[in-house]
Amino acid sequence: MSRASDRALEITPEILLRAYAAGIFPMAEDANDPSLFWVEPRERGIIPLDGFHIPKRLARTIRSDRFEIRTDRDFDAVIAGCAAPGPDREKTWISRRIRELYGELFDAGYCHTVEVYDGDRLVGGLYGVRLRSAFFGESMFHVERDASKVALAYLVARLRRGGFTLLDTQFVTPHLAQFGAVEVPRRTYKQMLRAAMDIDAEWNVWPDDAPVRGEEILAALAEPAKP
Repeated sequence: MSRASDRALEITPEILLRAYAAGIFPMAEDANDPSLFWVEPRERGIIPLDGFHIPKRLARTIRSDRFEIRTDRDFDAVIAGCAAPGPDREKTWISRRIRELYGELFDAGYCHTVEVYDGDRLVGGLYGVRLRSAFFGESMFHVERDASKVALAYLVARLRRGGFTLLDTQFVTPHLAQFGAVEVPRRTYKQMLRAAMDIDAEWNVWPDDAPVRGEEILAALAEPAKP
């Protein structure tokens, strides 16, 4: 994994978007680190949109409509959830500067959230950046079982419906591997990214004023991905 400091260059939302289009992304050492560094993994994590695997138990949870899923309603709550300590992490790389930058991208329509609610309570979600037909997943969280998994399944369904071609996960974790995440060499990733930058995709394939039922999510996951 290659890294470069931001000390010689002030990172702005515009620079951040250009960095994503070039295949790099920023991180901080921890929540209190005021500086950022650029990351370009030698092996890049992706989830092939035509190879997403959904476990049977998770499919039952989605079909039951136990959770209500919304998008782009509460960015601050989602990124706060992603930054909070959890069973699998004691500290976070989501610093104040990260929150500010992605908040600006959210306001500009480039950053999106998937939010999972149990009643009125936010119990899981994820956020990421959208450029053309690429979606760059940044982080996810849950405080109830399966909530982040439901968010990921919904995201993939939405991307497939919208004609997206690339879902970037940055790295592959055991959690993501169960859904079909794989590593590809940097050169292969760059080819996929360039192709994604040449194709338009649609984020708003489902209305924001009503939740999408589980059966429709599963149907979108079962359909062939758009060419």
